[in-house]
Amino acid sequence: MTKSEGKEEGTRVRNVFVTSLIAGGAAGTFVDITLFPLDTLKTRLQSSQGFLKTGGFSGLYRGISPVIVGSAPTAALFFLTYEEIKTVMQSRISMDYYTPLHMGAAAMGEIVACLIRVPMEVVKQRRQVLIRDKKLFDLKLLYRGYWSTVLRDSPFSIVQFSLWEHLKKSYSFYIDREIRPVESAICGAIAGGVSAAVTTPLDVAKTRIMLSSRTLLSSELKILDILRRVYLENGFRGLFAGFPLRVMWITLGGFIFFGVYEEAKALTYTIFPMLK
Repeated sequence: MTKSEGKEEGTRVRNVFVTSLIAGGAAGTFVDITLFPLDTLKTRLQSSQGFLKTGGFSGLYRGISPVIVGSAPTAALFFLTYEEIKTVMQSRISMDYYTPLHMGAAAMGEIVACLIRVPMEVVKQRRQVLIRDKKLFDLKLLYRGYWSTVLRDSPFSIVQFSLWEHLKKSYSFYIDREIRPVESAICGAIAGGVSAAVTTPLDVAKTRIMLSSRTLLSSELKILDILRRVYLENGFRGLFAGFPLRVMWITLGGFIFFGVYEEAKALTYTIFPMLK
């Protein structure tokens, strides 16, 4: 790589950093706040205490405070990681390997984003189901469910983002032009709905772990053990608790999220043309 090529790549990486930070943060915050009631209902349906005991249809915005604080940095961190890996690697590999690249970038994005997402989710979900912890949260509790969240979100994002990229590419080839933000949003909605459907059991396990008693040891909170317990108690119905709401929430969320992301990115380029 020549000196000029290195400088050009460094500029491109910096520009991707800025646009991902702005667009990712805007998209994540908008979706999480707009669709928060659906998330609350889904969480209560998955709780071991039952839907009515955890609040039913009341207080659907309970627990939104950590979401307002954490959504923007979580989404920004994900897109920073995802887009930076894509930007650095796509010029170095054949187009035949773009799908595995998107999968790997999405998985790494989730591992990084979960450093903020997990504490936010723990606080949010415990408030959604009316769990009142008298003691201050410690790191051990705040990161309870970190790996279960990674194991849920990594397959989810691998499916969602690789499918989103594939749908965009295929549709763009079909219409013989660059796709518009609304078309990207439709691709995102389809990808999100499919991803939500296949990862619902992992989401149930993650919810149960985050809502479990603080006295339980980590050895009692293994994903397979939780899934087995849920299956013995409620069969496949238990493993797919909240399925319609989760699919609807993430399908709508996918449309809004990717639409806002593309629009925010376009707006950023308009305001700061030097980033193109």
